[in-house]
Amino acid sequence: MAIKGFLHTKGGNIYNAEGEKILLKGLGLGNWLLPEGYMWKFYKSCDRPRRIEELIQKLVGEKKANQFWEQFRENYIREADIECIAKEGFNSIRLPVNYRVIQDEKTGNLLEDGITHIDKVINWCTRYGLYVILDLHGAPGGQTGTNIDDSENDLPELFMKESNQARTILLWYQLAKRYKDNETIGGFDLLNEPLPQWFSQYNDGVLPLYREITTAIRQVDKNHMIILEGVHWSTDWSIFNELSLKNFDDNYMLQFHKYWSNPDEESIKPYLDMGEKLNIPIFMGEGGENNKDWYTGVFQLYEDFNISWNFWVWKKLDTNNSPCSIKLPNDWQRIIDYLESNISLDRNAAWRILSEYLENIPFEKCHYNKAAVNSILRRIPFKIPAEYYGYKGENVDFHVEKPVENSVGFRKEDKSRIQFVKGEGILNFKHYGGEEKREEEELYLEIRKGEWFYYTFHSEKNSLSKIVLKVLALESDTKLKISINDAATIERVIDGMEIYEEMIDKKIMLEDYSNRMKISCEEGSLKLFWINLM
Repeated sequence: MAIKGFLHTKGGNIYNAEGEKILLKGLGLGNWLLPEGYMWKFYKSCDRPRRIEELIQKLVGEKKANQFWEQFRENYIREADIECIAKEGFNSIRLPVNYRVIQDEKTGNLLEDGITHIDKVINWCTRYGLYVILDLHGAPGGQTGTNIDDSENDLPELFMKESNQARTILLWYQLAKRYKDNETIGGFDLLNEPLPQWFSQYNDGVLPLYREITTAIRQVDKNHMIILEGVHWSTDWSIFNELSLKNFDDNYMLQFHKYWSNPDEESIKPYLDMGEKLNIPIFMGEGGENNKDWYTGVFQLYEDFNISWNFWVWKKLDTNNSPCSIKLPNDWQRIIDYLESNISLDRNAAWRILSEYLENIPFEKCHYNKAAVNSILRRIPFKIPAEYYGYKGENVDFHVEKPVENSVGFRKEDKSRIQFVKGEGILNFKHYGGEEKREEEELYLEIRKGEWFYYTFHSEKNSLSKIVLKVLALESDTKLKISINDAATIERVIDGMEIYEEMIDKKIMLEDYSNRMKISCEEGSLKLFWINLM
């Protein structure tokens, strides 16, 4: 994809300069310019940049610590990362930044050593056709008052001190001036996740600050899209109730974040309603840290509702639920033991372990979790749990003969027969480390005669070789029908429980990207558990 001018909003959509509609589909480059402790397996006290910096300086001394961070920032994200992201079919990245990396705390001037890293990423993204969302993840003083903004005192001091607000406004002015002519930058994400609920007494200050920042940006940059996040981990949009196109800006969109929750329309309805009310596009700017089944459902949800999205996070240490997994260095546990239990670790040993970590962080040395990427993009090969049929509504993506009240608590408005595999099951979408669902969490979809459900999948032409379904016939001579792109048809009579495999005739033509598979019950009734496309 080539960059074709500045992105701008019109109605509920984003367009490029040639009038082509753009749905952002991106990856977040977290942990690079704002390290987060959990991505290093530091889960307790060492949870933010300044504390990780302090730990490493204690371990190896100031000189070696400076060397460590120089190599870390040089190698954590390189051109190979950006090239891979583009080749996979994503069209954007979100770049989280800590102000301390790019702004001198004394003078307020931009730090060239830090801003150079942003320049390099922008240049690579230009080369490979990716838009860049600049995300101020850690603002002066801290907009959140927690680890994620590198808070010094666990307080949202951005909203407590005018001097911090002035520095934030200055920083965005400087960034806008520097990049005002750069078409690769898709937008400015002014503040990441301001003010959790326990600091809600400062909520009234968020929108006025957004206005001041936007005014400063527009003094030098009339082109770039402005992106505003809600409060409480970017989930609460009540601060935007007074907004309209007329009283804010003519090129902005709102952003929400979504983790560990139902991937259904009900869960995003407040955002859909606000987007419709304001007649602007909306952006799911951060979501992930779950298992592949959840990815398969939730990212299709966004696309079906025309919501741009960004997956969190591209790379972290020893993981199976991010695209890139950094190999765990030998003896990494010794650093954790030093941190958590104060077990001694000499400087030479610490430097050896940290050096191995630095050797492991470049893309070429990482383990690449292709299965996670395929689940995010719904791309062959991947598995679709039966409950993740399309989200476009009755008689478009599904049809039920007799609507029922859904007792599971998921996709209730569809009134389809989604049930727990084990009677009194547990609805749970919180699989932080990518764990598979437990048996009591498994769902199935009951399909009766005359009912049908569509499943979207993505592929290259003719890349589908086999369909595998887990089905249970509830009546004798139950007839299952599969249609692909409303043309090719496969019919099968099933009896009892089957893991049913169907080899695909190469005459079945697939589209280069988006395809639709229809599962219907022609006779009898059945339970559908999952579909595996290979």
